[in-house]
Amino acid sequence: MLLKAVFWDLDGTLIDSEPLWHDGEIEIAHANGGEWNEDLGWQCSGTPVPSVARHMIERGCKLSVEEIDKQLKDYVFNAEVTRLPWIPGVQEVLRSLKEAGIPSMLVTTSPRRMAENIMKQADGLLVGYVCGDDPFEHKPNPAPYLAAAAKLGIAPEDMAKCVVLEDSSVGLQAGAASGATLIAQTGWIRTDTTGLGQFASIDSYDGIDAAALDAFVRQRLGE
Repeated sequence: MLLKAVFWDLDGTLIDSEPLWHDGEIEIAHANGGEWNEDLGWQCSGTPVPSVARHMIERGCKLSVEEIDKQLKDYVFNAEVTRLPWIPGVQEVLRSLKEAGIPSMLVTTSPRRMAENIMKQADGLLVGYVCGDDPFEHKPNPAPYLAAAAKLGIAPEDMAKCVVLEDSSVGLQAGAASGATLIAQTGWIRTDTTGLGQFASIDSYDGIDAAALDAFVRQRLGE
């Protein structure tokens, strides 16, 4: 195989967690004098929590950015500890990669405790992670993906032989800038992410395994 590694975004790529974030936003906003709904949540999808918090404050939430940030992350973390909403088929893709000897790494802007919870519940299917608490610029900067590659000993010039799976606009921009073979997962996001540098798009994990991801790399490199 030409494929060297696969780097996975979290929300909307490995797990269908956007509804958890939106439920938390609505609950926190309505409990503190604000107005919020699912459509507003989707408009902020993929952006850092402090940015979401500022939008919530603009719509009447009386908490500070720091208070919203803490409460929202607590809400989602507790929900994910109780049950991870894995996207259908994604664990089978991870198992296929492991069986083929291709490492999978989590690359997320979520905090470390969320990343550690994913690692625990992934049961060895992920070899490591880069998270939002690590000392790197956040997406759309490519730094988290390049840092993940460096952890595996993969040089920047070999990123084309790696696959990045992303769903949000900021994540897709980061993946494209890293030089990786970028695959957009469009099945669990409602915002338009066309034209952001992806090599291909998929809307489910049907038919996706190690060989299929290797084929994307080979197509990109013209092999």
